[in-house]
Amino acid sequence: MEPIKSEIVVLGAGPGGYTAAFYAADRGKKVTLVEQAPRLGGICLNCGCIPSKALIHATAILREAKDSAARGIEVGSPKVDLDKLRTWKESILEKLGQGIKTLAQKRGVRVIHGRGHFEDSQTLRVETGEGQKFLNYDKAIIAVGSKPAMPAAFNLGNPRIMTSTEALEVQEVPTDLLVVGGGYIGMELGTVYAALGSSVVVLEALPSILTGVDSDLIRPVARVAQKAFREIRVDTKVIKLATAGKQIKVTTQFGKEEREELYDRVLVSVGRVPNCADLGLENTQVTKDDKGFVKTNSQQQTDDPHIYAIGDVTGGVLLAHRAVKQARIAIEALTGELSAFENIVIPAVVFTDPEVAWCGLTELEAKQKGIEIKIAKFLWGASGRALTLDRPDGVTKLIIEPETERILGVGIAGVGAGELISEGVLAVEMGATAKDIAESVHPHPTLSETLMEAAEAFYGISTNTITPRR
Repeated sequence: MEPIKSEIVVLGAGPGGYTAAFYAADRGKKVTLVEQAPRLGGICLNCGCIPSKALIHATAILREAKDSAARGIEVGSPKVDLDKLRTWKESILEKLGQGIKTLAQKRGVRVIHGRGHFEDSQTLRVETGEGQKFLNYDKAIIAVGSKPAMPAAFNLGNPRIMTSTEALEVQEVPTDLLVVGGGYIGMELGTVYAALGSSVVVLEALPSILTGVDSDLIRPVARVAQKAFREIRVDTKVIKLATAGKQIKVTTQFGKEEREELYDRVLVSVGRVPNCADLGLENTQVTKDDKGFVKTNSQQQTDDPHIYAIGDVTGGVLLAHRAVKQARIAIEALTGELSAFENIVIPAVVFTDPEVAWCGLTELEAKQKGIEIKIAKFLWGASGRALTLDRPDGVTKLIIEPETERILGVGIAGVGAGELISEGVLAVEMGATAKDIAESVHPHPTLSETLMEAAEAFYGISTNTITPRR
């Protein structure tokens, strides 16, 4: 069989993969995009960011309806049709998937659906529905992403034990749901199921939910979650899962005390692992770290000069927008531009209730690295817009360099935090000072004003709070 020749082959059509393919095509390269799944878009579109945010939005309406009684508006008991909910969610995924397919066609990117396996550093074998295809290329980009981790002790082959992939299908609303892991995935999906009517218990082995997030930002989320969930238990380990008829028997340990409980379903959300298995990387010079992630340099090049890697498969912070940035850097690097993934400000958003978002340096990181900082905060209880939304449970926080007054980091907890953090990203990227933000007129009444108010608070001139003058 005659091999298909391409200048660039991209393995994996998630946000990083299709961005790399499209960016390379826009630069005049002959590109082949290989994707195992029938629909383009990768984990993010098919069983990650997009379906989870769709469900978070849909179920937020249930919470709003319940809370609106206190505002004098009663809407009666809501009725949930899971079939319609799934159909609506699926329609979004299909529309986005078709959009990516159309963009690939218009750019002249060849798309091959099948499982890729490296035969050597410049040959990829693809197992397709029509048989094997061989691709020869100058450069390849690995963008195969990650998948939910499932510890062997929990993997009983019982469908009642779910990862995020199965949980997003919303096959049923269990009466009692256990979420193992209080990270962002566990907290987001726990919020969805609690709104749908499940009694949710979250277990976290570490001392806090959302480990690594600024404690000031965790606090508003924890307060709401403690009301929405039946219970949140930290410092608690799951020792064993076992099938018990139509339920799952869960053995947990807190200190020296062990407890056995029954749940209708268990969601395991204890992290993610790279999709590196059976790629044939042993036939190349690509190397992996001790956790199985592909090693790359700042240009996203692996130890094999013909192969680059981007996104979740390279470890670090597993975020779609990070993969997109790395995709552009990889293409620029392999086309001869001076480009590197260095000092890039990558924002993070947790779509809990309320949302949490941050970028740049955090207070915890500053303490760990011995960096001197000043902190400015604005509590949303003094925000007119937050009060009109009936959501004063927020905070905006600035991390400021004392000498230059430059913004080093921004953290926001509150409704719509994910939409607000981009101003923080711009401020950190551009080296803006607190004065730059304080003197920039923000529209009233908006939540964006909280950034201005936090900066004004730094100087002791915030209109809506009283702080010491600098």
